[in-house]
Amino acid sequence: MASELMEALQALAHEKKIDEFYLIERLEASLAKSYQNILDLEWDARVTIDRTTGRIYVYELVPVGEPDEETGEYSEFEERDVTPNDVSRIAAQNAKGVIAAMVREAGRQSIYEEFSDRVGDIVTGTVLQVTPDFTIVKIRDGVEAELPHYDQKRNPGERNERPAGEHYRHNQRIKVLIIDVRDPNALEPRVRGDQARPAIVVSRTHPDLIRRLFELEVPEIYDGMVEVKSIAREPGARSKVAVASRESNLDPVGACVGPKGSRVRMVVEELRNERVDVIQWDEDPAKYIAQALSPARVTRVSIDEANHYATVVVPDDQLSLAIGKEGQNARLAARLTGWHIDIKSTSFGIAPAPEVNMLIDEEPEEDEAEFCAYVSEDGAHCRNHARPGSRFCGIHADEE
Repeated sequence: MASELMEALQALAHEKKIDEFYLIERLEASLAKSYQNILDLEWDARVTIDRTTGRIYVYELVPVGEPDEETGEYSEFEERDVTPNDVSRIAAQNAKGVIAAMVREAGRQSIYEEFSDRVGDIVTGTVLQVTPDFTIVKIRDGVEAELPHYDQKRNPGERNERPAGEHYRHNQRIKVLIIDVRDPNALEPRVRGDQARPAIVVSRTHPDLIRRLFELEVPEIYDGMVEVKSIAREPGARSKVAVASRESNLDPVGACVGPKGSRVRMVVEELRNERVDVIQWDEDPAKYIAQALSPARVTRVSIDEANHYATVVVPDDQLSLAIGKEGQNARLAARLTGWHIDIKSTSFGIAPAPEVNMLIDEEPEEDEAEFCAYVSEDGAHCRNHARPGSRFCGIHADEE
């Protein structure tokens, strides 16, 4: 039985590509803990496995002499042979657990060494399992990844890497971005159940997913002739991508959109019809901001470089388009450019106020008397209604 155990250990070590002597040392340590409990030993146990015959010996480490005065620990021990008769049977049971644990560790270490340098790469996987909290994606045989989509309220420390509204089916093929590879040698688990979850973490919400998708669809980006300068994204809803050309005669937006929109359409389809706006990057922040607010037409952009603040004026009929639904277009433009953007309509922002061509003691006409006649030092007219029988509102009544 002993020799059979040794042969089985050697065969498994070779098959799983595990160091044979390291496997035996781990098995000895595991058996020592098991026999200490099984034999109810008063002192620690030590187990040795003969590397040639495979025979197993169990010893109780009985302390000799007096303990150290400071630490209270013994420095010398006497080994007392307590090897039971059924030692091989218990060893076989422990060997299964030790080998399974080592195989898992070796597999995770191998995955970490292979994929730790691939963070930021896009991969195509097959959906294996979908749960309320995460989706398991098979990258290739023996390699799985986790796409987390935890409820942030119930699990505040977890991630949500699935765009809102996306759902996956078994065996569905999806493109995902590698955002993390868990280190099996980390001293402390970084997330709940770290050791039981796949080592690779992938995302469908990361902005770089769009960058990688454009690299796949646009040869000019892959070759470096067109550069993706910035990306702003609200996953599942809308994204803006700023591109610039390194060739003077190459239109970067046209290259990304493709003939009849074929290239950008492939990206949109992979993102489950998420809207993607491709705009041209410009060194001039005013031009860049104006283009970032597309499809709205911009009348004027005023730049305050000291405060990194931009005031944008748009035609009245373009105001809602510039702001977007629930402020989405303006919000994405601000993220894309990195500027704080204030949007105003033409009538409010730059149209001059109506001139008042009357003397201070003139009686106003009935239609002119509806509003307060107060004019500030910078020429701004008060918008309050005038009090009955007066040309001024209650706030500026002292101007009478």
